[in-house]
Formats: sequence, structure tokens, C-alpha cells
Amino acid sequence: MEMDSKRTFGVRVLEFFMRLPARLPLGYHYAWGRFITWLVRDVFHYRNDVVFTNLARCFPDADYDVVKDIYRKFYVHFGELFAEAVWFSGCRGARGRKRLVKQRICEIENIEEFDAFYDRSSSVMVLNSHAGNWELLGGIGEYARAAGGKQNWTHKEVVVLYRAQSNKFWDQVMADGRCAPVSDLGFEGYVEAGSILRYAITHRKDKKLYIFNTDQYPYARAGGFPVGSFLNQETLSMGGGAAIACKMGMSVAYLRWFRTERGHYRLAFVPLVADASETTPEELMKLYYKHLEKDIEAQPWNYLWTHKRWRKI
Repeated sequence: MEMDSKRTFGVRVLEFFMRLPARLPLGYHYAWGRFITWLVRDVFHYRNDVVFTNLARCFPDADYDVVKDIYRKFYVHFGELFAEAVWFSGCRGARGRKRLVKQRICEIENIEEFDAFYDRSSSVMVLNSHAGNWELLGGIGEYARAAGGKQNWTHKEVVVLYRAQSNKFWDQVMADGRCAPVSDLGFEGYVEAGSILRYAITHRKDKKLYIFNTDQYPYARAGGFPVGSFLNQETLSMGGGAAIACKMGMSVAYLRWFRTERGHYRLAFVPLVADASETTPEELMKLYYKHLEKDIEAQPWNYLWTHKRWRKI
């Protein structure tokens, strides 16, 4: 999907009016992000019952006060996700990319290790979660460059998977914001999840870095399989990314998000297997959830709890 050619007139108008506020400092956006937190948590009570139920079931041994504290911190994080996404949408062109690096909102801590892993691979499937802020993935090439990566992969090799919104206007608005840092570079790696198998087959001879958001609770039309206990609950998982990696012999890594302070995430690519054809999607997803569970337990508020992610098996 080449971004500029897909934007409608309405999206361009909205972008025009959003461009100036989006370029304001990140601290300004965090101020209105706190207002969003207040609205969704205390006024509209947006999915409060879902969030609290998820937390209570995932941390059954935690005291009520501990669960309540995670609940409050999560909604603060939720508001800041929107603030960071709007700020990120203003990081356009060469100047915007410099702004993105200067802010240090995302830093990759093990870029040399991952570069070596990428060099040895035909392609790499990166399994990503809804921890941290997945809306910032459009800047992954700039984060790698800032970390001192060899740049054996750039935006031309990166493929970010997304699921289309039912409203086409907002789908384009979100695409425009997510791809802001590479919108002037002819980026074509923003691929709808339903098209990924066809895309991977078409580009099977090209070395690619696929970033695949992976959730428990498969969509109705998506296949799923049990992966055992995850956060104290028997879990049914999506496995599209793992299945493609196994079918095509890709290497697989897990993307870790760790928030060190407001406005700063530390990322790490954790290698899982060098050749997925030698294992199964089920085994890959069990490895993935093992890492994700550990990271959620370390920072339980740094995860998207507003969805019913556990389906009865």
C-alpha cells in the first residue's frame, strides 16, 4: 500500500488541520492525554468492567488494592497511547524523522544482535503484541539507525501488518498517522492482514522483515489453536504469522516493549527460532506467550486490557 496515492480528499483535509498541533512538543500531548484518561475511565467508564475482569482473572493472587492500582495506571497509559500516536503523526519528512530520533521515544537495545540474526535469515517474522505502543512501529527503521544498526534492512524491507477498520475514512486516517515518518519515501510495506499470505508468496524471493501483531482470542474468520495456560487462563491464540513463518522457513523473533519512563520505550528483538520450518506454529506461539507473560507480569499496566482476549476452549 503506497500511502500518498491512497489518501482521499477528506483525509488530506483532516491531515492539514492536524499537522500543526501534531508538531507541538510531546509534553503538550501528554497534557490532553490525561484528559482522555479522565474521560474514558471516570466519565464514560469505557470498558471498565472488561479491564477489571481481565486483571482479576490474570492476577488471581493479587490483593484488590493491587489490581485497582494496575487498573488506574493502565488507563493513564491508555490516554498516553493516543497522545503519542498524534505526536508521532507529526513526524513527517526528513525533519520529522530527526525529531523522532531526537525525542528518543523508542530505542532498540540489542540492534547488533538482531542485525546478525537478520543477516543469517531468508526473512524474519517478528511477533508483536499489544504491549507498549504498537502505533509507533512506523518509525522502526529510524530507531534502528539511531541505535547504530548496520542498516542491512530499511523501510524498504519492513512490512507492518494491520487489520482494516470497518470505516474506510478512519482506516485511512490511522494508516496516514502510523506511516508518517516514511510517507515521503514511497513506503509500500503497510499490508492488511487478510492479504499477508499472498504478499509473502509474491515476495518469497525478497528478504523482508515482517512485523505481525499477534493476539489471543482469534477473530471469527481467523484460525486459532490452544497454547496452554497464559496469565493463569487456558488460551486460544491466533497463529497466522507463525504459520506463514513455518510454511516459508523464516526466522522468528519476539518484539519486547519495556517502558522506562513516560515518553520512552526500550525495545528488544528476542530471537525465537532460526528456521521456523523445523518447528510448528503451536510451539512457536507457546514460546511467544512465555516471553509476553513475563513482560506483562513485570509491567502489567503496559498492555491493552480493554479487549476480551480469552475465548473459551
